[in-house]
Amino acid sequence: MNIKALLKNVVNYKASDLHIVSRSEPQIRIDGSLVPLDMDKLDGTTIEEMCYTLLSDKQKKALEENRELDFAIEFPDIGRFRANYYYTMNGELAAAFRIIPIDIPSLDDLKCPPVFKDLILREKGLILVTGPTGSGKSTTLAALLNEINTSENKHIITVEDPVEFVHLNKKSLFSHRNVGTDTKSFAQGLKFSLREDPDVILVGELRDKETISTAITAAETGHLVFATLHTNSAVQTINRIVDSFEGAEQVQVRNMLSASLYAIISQALLPKVGSGRVAIHEILINNAAISNLIRENKLHQIYSQMQLNQQKTGMITQTQSMIKNLQAKTISKDNAIRFSTQPQELMNSIGI
Repeated sequence: MNIKALLKNVVNYKASDLHIVSRSEPQIRIDGSLVPLDMDKLDGTTIEEMCYTLLSDKQKKALEENRELDFAIEFPDIGRFRANYYYTMNGELAAAFRIIPIDIPSLDDLKCPPVFKDLILREKGLILVTGPTGSGKSTTLAALLNEINTSENKHIITVEDPVEFVHLNKKSLFSHRNVGTDTKSFAQGLKFSLREDPDVILVGELRDKETISTAITAAETGHLVFATLHTNSAVQTINRIVDSFEGAEQVQVRNMLSASLYAIISQALLPKVGSGRVAIHEILINNAAISNLIRENKLHQIYSQMQLNQQKTGMITQTQSMIKNLQAKTISKDNAIRFSTQPQELMNSIGI
């Protein structure tokens, strides 16, 4: 058994992830569910021997000091993967690998709503793609940047931990930066990116208030900024950003966000009827009314504002997106309710 053979299984079974944990068979995630491979159970020694073959001496030292490690790796004959090594109880090494498509999908490939193509036409503003782990945020962002790459002459800087999708220069010029090797942190990489003549900036994750503040400032000062957050809805996203600050700072960040925010795409991947998964989107597009609600700290009123004049605004709530997919019979009622952020509203809408 070796790590490359295990990663080939991810490709062969069209899985998304590989998990290697002591006292278990290797397991892969297919259409959102874990499936054990027909192999022997692994022990800590075997896992360490396999996993260490992919690491440089510097990475080994970082893993042993920090007790976890993020990195990306590509095998020409297999594919590209995002990897996370971590230690479990008894000091045993474990690993999770996620496959990253080398061929970057288009927005049409992903069947994204038409409004997504309008988002990239902006010269400045903050666009957030949010959702839980494994909801396809990175893939959506890659497709958005790919759309810019095929149509605009832009300088695009990405600051990620680690770099996932590697874009080839088409019309645009890409500068990919890894946190930890190319820059010390998201905040530092983003701060210095402003001196590197970017048109578009991708921040892998808004982890702290310094990164959030710099991202908002970059969006205010003439850059199109894309970023992710682990939140489940548009309103929760705004709350999370504001709550990252304290006291009087919250007033300032609400004022800045009300002016610089352009859109929030909150998404979830649901099991598709038959096989596969389908993306459910909630879309907020900032306008004068929503901007005013953010500024005046009336965030609880944003959801109802999202439901108005949707033909003109391009906005949609998660519940409405669920209903569309239920009508198209692409998802089941049980899964719609299970994954819903507003289950009672959804049940009322579908008569349960």
